[in-house]
Amino acid sequence: MTTFLTVPRVLRDRDAGLYLTAVVVSGFGTSSLWLASGVWVKDLTGSDGLAALCVVAMWVPTLAGPALGTLADRVRRVPLLVTLNLGLAALLLVLFAVDSPGRLWLLYAVLLVYGAAGTVHDAAESALVTAAVGPGLLGDFNGLRMTVTEGMKLVAPLTGAGLYAAYGGPAVACLDAASFVLAAGVYRLLRVREERPVRSGTGWWRETAEGARYLWGHPELRPLVRAGGVTMLLAALSSPTGYAVVDRLGHSPAYLGVLYAAQGVGSVATGLLAGPALRRLGARRFAAAGIALTGAAVVARAVPWDPVALASGMASGLGLPCVLIAALTAVQQETPGPLLGRATATANTLMFTPNVLGLAAGAGLVVLAGPGLLLPCYGLALLGAAFLLPRRANRAAGTTASSPSGASPP
Repeated sequence: MTTFLTVPRVLRDRDAGLYLTAVVVSGFGTSSLWLASGVWVKDLTGSDGLAALCVVAMWVPTLAGPALGTLADRVRRVPLLVTLNLGLAALLLVLFAVDSPGRLWLLYAVLLVYGAAGTVHDAAESALVTAAVGPGLLGDFNGLRMTVTEGMKLVAPLTGAGLYAAYGGPAVACLDAASFVLAAGVYRLLRVREERPVRSGTGWWRETAEGARYLWGHPELRPLVRAGGVTMLLAALSSPTGYAVVDRLGHSPAYLGVLYAAQGVGSVATGLLAGPALRRLGARRFAAAGIALTGAAVVARAVPWDPVALASGMASGLGLPCVLIAALTAVQQETPGPLLGRATATANTLMFTPNVLGLAAGAGLVVLAGPGLLLPCYGLALLGAAFLLPRRANRAAGTTASSPSGASPP
């Protein structure tokens, strides 16, 4: 009951409601393009590898997250978000020129810029939330953001695929462009008072380093972000076993969509529960509980029985977002406003880059060994990470408290 009482409290806030509306609108277009772009490349070339490069192009800019996030601390965030959304809407119209394999470079270039703008966008959004939502409701807000984002992933890819099948890739690009125009209009309606940022004058790279140093030197944030990266790595390592798991269950590869849907339902539920759970357990215990649940789900996935597979999918959806929500909320609560864009982008880089590395490594490992061996190993490693997280965080906090200056060790 407490969970559902906090949801209206967040939605009654005008700026929070507008922010979530913008997330829904732009997220719908992004999820639609994410699937359709790969199908587009597959149709033009017949190559699975070139189709997979679409996802790589969107993810690569995350590696430059700390530097890109610095932009979100150099300018006011509402005008930046409006400009980014309108710029992406205009950029997507370039995709109308992609009509042959020889022009695919345009698609990859657009996706690369798309990913870079998205990195800046996420940093500015996260920093802006702290001005629009009270500290006590940040966990609830981030949970709701996770709910609407995962909800879009259940609907938008199918919409994009259907639109592509009926009218082609440019139609999906037009849908995404329209979603960005609408999101820009919603952001323009926000009533958030922002002071003009004061530049330190130390240069771009020094400013970037300030955000990274603050994040990594903070005794509460460092263990959470590190745990998020480890969790995403191990979860990504287990992801390529999906087709082998479905094969052991005796189903066609399309059944993997059913398991992903179960995971999406779990993620939506976690988004609704996150705020109260964070207040009751605290960030470290909430994150550790989610990692442990994810580990148990990964181990259970090795059991070749449909009910267990569905339950493990839902459990994974329940557990995996916990550490991400806990880390993001902690970054927002513990980081000074002038550093928040850089710190958020650095945290995203440290947590989501392992996802790409894990997918690549997991694809190679699944060729060498089956899910019956790999999944228990990944799951046990996750359980170990869950056990160590509170201990490491407490040790770091104790070290800082014992330091005469109160500064964290390098």
